[in-house]
Amino acid sequence: MSNDKLAEESGRGPAGHKDLTQGPILRTLLTFSIPTLFSNVLQTFGGTINTIWVGQLLGDKALAATANANMVMFLVFSFVFGFGMAATVKVGQHFGARDFDAARRVFGAGTGFCALIALVGGWIGYFSGDALLRALSTPAAIHQPALEYLDIIFLTMPFGTVSMMVSMSLRGAGDAKTPLYAMILATLIGIALNPVLILGLGPVPELGIAGSALANAIASLCGLLAMVAWIYWRDIPIRLKGRELAYLFPSRDELAYVVGKGLPMGGQMAVTSVAGVIMMGLVNREGLMATAAYGALMQIWSYIQMPAFAISTAVSAMVAQNVGASRHDRVEPITMAGVYANILLTGLLSALLLLFDGPLLTLFLGHGSAAIPIAEHVQVICTWTYILVGITMVLTGTMRSYGAVMLPLLVMVISMYPARIGFYYLTYPWLGGEAVWWAFPAGSVISVILTWLAYTRGGWRTKAQAPRMPEAVPAE
Repeated sequence: MSNDKLAEESGRGPAGHKDLTQGPILRTLLTFSIPTLFSNVLQTFGGTINTIWVGQLLGDKALAATANANMVMFLVFSFVFGFGMAATVKVGQHFGARDFDAARRVFGAGTGFCALIALVGGWIGYFSGDALLRALSTPAAIHQPALEYLDIIFLTMPFGTVSMMVSMSLRGAGDAKTPLYAMILATLIGIALNPVLILGLGPVPELGIAGSALANAIASLCGLLAMVAWIYWRDIPIRLKGRELAYLFPSRDELAYVVGKGLPMGGQMAVTSVAGVIMMGLVNREGLMATAAYGALMQIWSYIQMPAFAISTAVSAMVAQNVGASRHDRVEPITMAGVYANILLTGLLSALLLLFDGPLLTLFLGHGSAAIPIAEHVQVICTWTYILVGITMVLTGTMRSYGAVMLPLLVMVISMYPARIGFYYLTYPWLGGEAVWWAFPAGSVISVILTWLAYTRGGWRTKAQAPRMPEAVPAE
């Protein structure tokens, strides 16, 4: 009898699988969240150090260029993210139902499909990067360095895409530690390589801003290779062996689920990304210093979002497994535990970053930069809204794990466009440039209100698409 079958009959998963359908909810949630939070800290810390390298070694213009390029990259990446998230939800449901072969089928389908999309999307992006930056109203002074940075990002997109897919699927299976180990390695490599490739130390040619993008791509590839090696060495459940490698070429049913659910999930990210691109263009209109300030703030805000992202990821994985195990009674307590944990942790972190924003901004912008007063002003207006963003993320994570993807997409469209961007255009005549900053809290308030209404009053719970528990196999 196979190891998977023995595990299914005994009610436990194979090595590397954590059962999230049992035990105290809050303790399980926090225990699962901590490795994900550390992964986010490391990823963001690595990005922060790399941004500091760019800002200190190449100046404000280079920092503004990376801010514009990263916004475009996030827009393209969001479409792939949706397919990966759809596969991850199904992986979690199958693990909850103890059907590990089905989980591997979905993982293979999602990985193969996302890799193909990344290859095609990367080449399309490489040839359209110039047009994208022009559509973003990128200032002429930073257009060329932003394009050089963006070209490398597009060409190396498959590395980050497959790495994301593997990490997400591992978390869906209840394994949050393996992605953490990979992130430690990738972060260290990225931090070490950035100055080497930017300045051309030793025998390495000087690549400038493109060197930063290349260093990050190499680090991502190393993390992915280490993660794959660990999966096979420890025989973690999502590994594909022998005939299972054919799962990378998805069947019609698996592809239909990944695409059918992934498009709306990716749509949520795309809606946010497009709105971010529009807001980036509006910020660019306020001048180079406003753009530089915004680029530094995006680094700080990425830290504020880390607890919410880790908690919402844990909530999504826990809910998916409980849906698969038909433990619907645990879903509401899991969700509320996530909401309360987010309010506490995100609120505390927001307060700390506001207290110490001066020294932090100096790291990114340099001492005496004219962008620092702008950034300090914007911090006061916008930072607290990430508590609301976190609540929205937790509630959306629960609905997503039930297969409910259209309601969150609709909420996102309304909060990003009529609420946020509409607020800007309506108030600009009397607020002037301040309208671009006040648009952020306007959108966040509308988003959390609509998401709460959708969560509490929607009929999405009755439409869950949970897999059946596999039938017991007689002992051999």
